[in-house]
Order: sequence, then structure tokens, then C-alpha cells
Amino acid sequence: MIAAGPDIADIGALRERLAQKTTLTPVIRCAAIEDAIGGDTQVYAKLEFLQRTGTFKARGALATLYALTPEQLAAGVTAVSAGNHAIATAFAAQAVGTTAKVVMTRSANPSRVEACRSYGAEVVLADDVHQAFAVAEGIQETEGRYFVHPFEGPAVALGTGTLGLEICEQCSDFDAVIVPVGGGGLIGGIANAVKRLRPASEVIGVEPEGADTMHRSLASGEPMKIDAVHTIADSLGAPFALPYSFGLCQMHVDRLAMVDDMQLRQAMGFLFRAMKIAVEPACAASTAALLGPLRQDLTGKRVVLVMCGSNIDWATFEEQAIFDDDVD
Repeated sequence: MIAAGPDIADIGALRERLAQKTTLTPVIRCAAIEDAIGGDTQVYAKLEFLQRTGTFKARGALATLYALTPEQLAAGVTAVSAGNHAIATAFAAQAVGTTAKVVMTRSANPSRVEACRSYGAEVVLADDVHQAFAVAEGIQETEGRYFVHPFEGPAVALGTGTLGLEICEQCSDFDAVIVPVGGGGLIGGIANAVKRLRPASEVIGVEPEGADTMHRSLASGEPMKIDAVHTIADSLGAPFALPYSFGLCQMHVDRLAMVDDMQLRQAMGFLFRAMKIAVEPACAASTAALLGPLRQDLTGKRVVLVMCGSNIDWATFEEQAIFDDDVD
């Protein structure tokens, strides 16, 4: 049986502990997005891209390492990531005084690889995400390092639950929260916290078309995998779902939306032009969904967008973002 998820007391206790190492990211009202979509919709954004390491991932990585025994910490940790989770694991390892050996895909942005190394991590490159998990498994077996999962397990949900708790505290009332979806660790933790505190609020996930793992999983009623990831939102490119995070999504997420790479590119350009922020494709997913498939459904509602990460260099941003005048 799938656990219901961490309770609010435990989430609150972790949030207090995380305050020593992380940032309380702001929630702001987004007049520029409201003007673009019209219909008296009120739009707020949780600016989690201002978090330490540039994404929400620091929360789950620290929560995981805080739960390790002294013996496990002494052996060090490993992780698999296109970048953000690897950076967060390297940061968390440095923060608690252990070592990290992370596996990244060769397609990972060079700036993300360098960020990992700046926190003292050893970086191993793999050809694709499937091979990366195999390499990390080998590191576990040969070196005894603890595997810090990018999206699965109670510790991750506890960490991302602190983000949901903060949203509920910082935004007095909202009808819906829109969350980017990769493996489900972010939305699973947020949804668990939000549904405990604001059960009437709708939790909506958004996936890229080229990485629709959670769509397939919820449709089938069990965790599924995809053969390959095809999206510029590499941070959302989980090749499979897993039981714990899937269970939280199945229990607490109300529905999913889908966006394509063109919508992500347009949203990146829109956010830069309208709000002067340069974010990665995954971070723009919630905005893309509200500008696109969710616009009519949420007309007149109070909506919170989770903006999850900004680990992108200018050359890549300039290549990916589309600066259209019309976002329809």
C-alpha cells in the first residue's frame, strides 16, 4: 500500500532545519502574465529558481542526506542527473561534510557540469539517462556510496513538501497551483502538503510532450517508462515513474496538462521580455501551460505557478527562447 505522504508536522520540522542552508524563496504577483491572459485571472509565482543551487532540488537532497547514518555519510553519495539534481547533491554533500560522485549525461549543459565541480563533486559522464542509472548503480556497488534519488522516496517528498508548505503560508488563498512534472518528486511533495492544508485547491501538473511518463502512468494506473526522452526540458526528462512518487501523484494530483517544445520556447521568451527573468525550459513549463492549454479553464481563478529552476547559460537560453510578440 502506498503511504499517504509526510505529515505537516514533519514537513514543518524539516523546513526549520533547511532554513540554515536554503533560502525562503518569494511568492510574487505576476501582472505581466495577468495582462497576457486576461479574464481577471490572478497569477502568483513561487520563484524557486532563486533557491540555493538554482532549483528546488536542494530541498530533497538535503532532506535525504540529513537522514543518513554517520557510516553512510562517511562512504559518500552518488546521484544521476541532467544537471540540477547533481548540482543539488554536490551542494548537499559539501554542506554536511561528505563527498559526492555524480553521473551526468554527456548532453548536460557545460555550465551545470562546472557547477557540480564547484561544490567539490567528481563528475562521471554517460551517453544517456538509462546508461547513467547503470553507471550510478555500479558506483554504489563498488564504492558503497549512498544513491540520492532525483525524485523517489519519502525524503524527497518531505523536502519538496516544504515548498508546498511555504506556498500555503505565503499565498493566503489560491484556487490552483501549477507544477512542472519530471519524475513526480516535486509535484508529489507539493501536492501532499497542499492537499493537507488547502484540500479545495487544485493541483495541476504539466509535462512536456516528449517526456510524458506521468501521463502514461496515471492513465495505466501504475508506474510506466518511456523508451526515450525528446524535449528541450531536460530537467523534466525522467524516463520512468516509480511507486512512491507515482502513488503521491495518483492520490493528490487533480490533473495533468501537456505542452510542446515550441510552447516552452515561447514561454521562456515571454518571461524574459515581460518579467526580465531568464529561466530554463522546465521552469517555464508552468507559465507555458497557463498561457496555453490551461488558460480558459483557469479564467477568473487565483493561480500559483511554481517556477522551479534557472540553471541555464546565456548562450543556451538565447538559442532556445523564442521572443514572439504573440504568445497565443
